[in-house]
Amino acid sequence: MKLISVVVPCFNEQEVFSESYKRLSHTLAQLDPQKYTYELIFVNDGSKDNTLQQIQAAVAADKHVKGINFARNFGHQIAITAGLDLCTGDAAVVIDADLQDPPQVILEMIEKWEQGFDVIYGKRRERAGESAFKLLTAKYFYRFINRLSDVDIPLDTGDFRLMDRKALDQFLSMRETYRFVRGMVAWIGFNQTSVEYDRESRFAGTTKYPLKKMLRLASDAILSFSNTPLKIASFVGFLASIAAFVGILYALYMRLFTENFVPGWTLLMISVLMIGGLILIVLGIIGEYVGRIYGEIKRRPLYIIRDKFGF
Repeated sequence: MKLISVVVPCFNEQEVFSESYKRLSHTLAQLDPQKYTYELIFVNDGSKDNTLQQIQAAVAADKHVKGINFARNFGHQIAITAGLDLCTGDAAVVIDADLQDPPQVILEMIEKWEQGFDVIYGKRRERAGESAFKLLTAKYFYRFINRLSDVDIPLDTGDFRLMDRKALDQFLSMRETYRFVRGMVAWIGFNQTSVEYDRESRFAGTTKYPLKKMLRLASDAILSFSNTPLKIASFVGFLASIAAFVGILYALYMRLFTENFVPGWTLLMISVLMIGGLILIVLGIIGEYVGRIYGEIKRRPLYIIRDKFGF
């Protein structure tokens, strides 16, 4: 009998938790009991509402349910990692609690898994209930990161996916602090395919990915999977050096062959300000990478678990 683990990160999901648990349980109950069993692992990522209490109640009422409670909020990507660390399934599914990704698609993923695929990710055809800004940025972000990176990250996908145990073990061997799960899963390779679906509107509550978190996730994706910003910084520095050299030649010409010194002051100020600004930009890019190196070498644990339920 094969065990299917379903990992559900939760952050302030009290308004949707009961419906999410109900639909996930209903979907997984449709699996052939002669071939499959399942576990539902809810990860409470430092919620401030009653999400934890609802997880505890579900664990007490259902032997298939397990709960993880973080000591504080560590973030969505870390919550996914914790659930995958503790799952014991032959295959593991990651799905958010907001029901934008339909639980019924999990059954299609399992069918693909039985056909021999190691990773099956959900690919969105339509995205209901999202702003034009988010749709536009999501559309072009993955195309942008694919141009920067050597890793081909599937377009129009999120973290909703199924991973076979052998692919999952390789993913979990990567313990980097700044995690971009969908990029890391693409990096490990294996036999991957997609299941297309229409993404629904959030069932209840508010999005847990406002603009600030979206930008942080984009930063993690770019800096973790590409050194192109460093190459750009080097190129900008090279252009700045050329501009500075031209300015030096101009200053020498004005000094040696003319009596008109004052007009050169304008060019001098422009050059100083331009080169100073470019230097600060380049240092900022380098600083981002250095800061991430500092974060990695401290070797702190990715997360701290306060309580576990049902394990």
